[in-house]
Amino acid sequence: MAIHPDQRYLEGLLRNDTLIVQEIYQRFSGKIKHYILQHHGTEDDAADIFQESLIDIYNQAKHRQLELSCPFEPFLLLICKRKWLNDIKKRGRQPVTKKLDDVYDVGEDVFAAAEQTIQDEARTAFILAQFERLGEKCREILRSSLAGEAQERIAAAMRVTYGYLRKKKSECMAKLLSYIQGQKV
Repeated sequence: MAIHPDQRYLEGLLRNDTLIVQEIYQRFSGKIKHYILQHHGTEDDAADIFQESLIDIYNQAKHRQLELSCPFEPFLLLICKRKWLNDIKKRGRQPVTKKLDDVYDVGEDVFAAAEQTIQDEARTAFILAQFERLGEKCREILRSSLAGEAQERIAAAMRVTYGYLRKKKSECMAKLLSYIQGQKV
């Protein structure tokens, strides 16, 4: 996989580049704060989770040569969300103080989940690109059908017969599948 341009954030963390670190905080900390406040946390919780996540990413970049193949933002958000959910679970069973290992180790499951998310996003982008190759009528038929609209209503709106719509939908799906299979996801 190609390295994403957002790799600059990891490189900035590794160099302790003040401007990059400030940019990360300015661009992304508000979303983390909002998420944690919406999920029964405090501003202090949000600051802690954000900081711990950056430390985990730094450690992964430094010790495991982490390279981004996706934008930094969804990767960071995923790690923060997972860390927050784990924190909520731990609060019910463990004391408030944390072992040093807990702060520095996200765990492979988070990175595996992030990688799966990246692959899912890439697959979705690929399918959408193949969808855009279809003609306007096919895209309209498939959009309406996938939105759950009744086929009778779609046919009436397009001023075609129900039978024609079903046939055309089937042809459009076959064409989309041929594009997808021909290009390999």
